[in-house]
Amino acid sequence: QVQLVESGGGLVQAGGSLRLSCAASGRTFSTYAMGWFRQAPGKEREFVAADSWSGAVTYYADSVKGRFTISRDNAKNTVYLQMNRLKPEDTAVYYCAADRNGGRATGLEYAYDYWGQGTQVTVSS
Repeated sequence: QVQLVESGGGLVQAGGSLRLSCAASGRTFSTYAMGWFRQAPGKEREFVAADSWSGAVTYYADSVKGRFTISRDNAKNTVYLQMNRLKPEDTAVYYCAADRNGGRATGLEYAYDYWGQGTQVTVSS
């Protein structure tokens, strides 16, 4: 069992930056692939970014490529999402998720086994 807790959300102006963190419990964190998803009001949850257990494989949604970076510190059981050049359309609740198949970085929501509760990101124009 893995428990995930997101933090770092908040209100930022367009063009600004935020770094989200996702702290995981459990000694097996380093074997999990991790992903970030988001859900805007009135919309379905969508994929943002993912990385494999080693961080060697990463995958991004086209909408965030070049602006967002996923990274992880396995010693701290934490995965990060650095978000730069934020836009109002990035406003959403952001969720981290853990995939027991650590060798892949997938955008498929059903592939993830554990989910955090989410953190709100609001980008003002």
